[in-house]
Amino acid sequence: MSKALNIAVVGAGLVGRLLSFALCQRNYCVHLYEANPITLNDDPQYLSAAAFTAAGMIAPISEAVEADLETYWLGKTSLDLWPGIIEELNQNTEQPIDFQRRGSLIVSHPQDLSELQHFKGRVQALQAGCDAQFKTLDANQINQLEPDLNNQFKSGLLLEDEAHIDNRHLMKALLKSCLANNVQLIDNTKVQIKGNSVTHKTGTQLFDWVIDCRGIGAKPDIKQLRGVRGEVLRVQTKEIHLARPIRLMHPRYQLYLVPKPNHQFVIGATQIESEDQSPMSVQSMLELCSALYSINPAFSQARILEQNTNLRPALSDNNAKVFVAKQQLSINGLFRHGFLVAPAIIDSVVSWLEGKESPHQQHLFSFSE
Repeated sequence: MSKALNIAVVGAGLVGRLLSFALCQRNYCVHLYEANPITLNDDPQYLSAAAFTAAGMIAPISEAVEADLETYWLGKTSLDLWPGIIEELNQNTEQPIDFQRRGSLIVSHPQDLSELQHFKGRVQALQAGCDAQFKTLDANQINQLEPDLNNQFKSGLLLEDEAHIDNRHLMKALLKSCLANNVQLIDNTKVQIKGNSVTHKTGTQLFDWVIDCRGIGAKPDIKQLRGVRGEVLRVQTKEIHLARPIRLMHPRYQLYLVPKPNHQFVIGATQIESEDQSPMSVQSMLELCSALYSINPAFSQARILEQNTNLRPALSDNNAKVFVAKQQLSINGLFRHGFLVAPAIIDSVVSWLEGKESPHQQHLFSFSE
């Protein structure tokens, strides 16, 4: 592919960085626009973006239970793509990106066993249309997998074909690789998109393609887009070790706990139908901390490093879409599935740009004049 083909990518979140990375690997000339300032350091202003506060789970079975089969197949494709992406990125990073494919463990407290059984039933129903697999575990098997869990968990499910990633290290590595491959970064710059033109404070520039990856920032242009609030805590303790994400079934919500490097953990609930971006409420803080304590009382001595809220972009059916209108594409609506589906979506978009077919294009792409 000739470098003469110029593409503007607007939005430097997970989708924008993955797309820019994929395009520059194929010798496209890429301009990456971002409304916020970007640094390769832990800039608190930019760490508030959804991709930095996310848990980084790649869990096709867990998410398809609440979504649909297309989410599952996108996730399966992404699981196959992530190792290659990480291998390429690790060539230019001093420390390898932490990517673990050890599955997810689903548990419940004895009083919530019916929630676990309900989840198991939905996974079994999912198996009618895909190859989702799971193992039913007893207390001894749970203890062998995760000795630091509270021993009151008497039964659980192991979803073996799931993974998690150090999302913050990944985001830095993606940006570093893009810059090393001559992606032109224009940050701290709000833009207007019209067709294949990008207008900002210094003027208007035309491109062969403009690809909008702004997430919730594209709401003025995508009327059906809505924000779904997420709340997470990041804590740190050397007293507890977990090898994989833990999902705790509860009558009102699912809680997830994901291990991170440097003895850190991210805990959150799946979703809140609100576009409120204010700080976490006392009630939410208490519920998340109580859940931590119930998983292991030693979490009572963990240090709370961060409490974060963000908005995840969602369309009416909670499925991602690629909107195509002449020389403009918009990738949006990844909902809470960003790390799960993004590589598969980017692969489909790049294949489409190159005139190739991909198995997901029929479901993803929406065309208009």
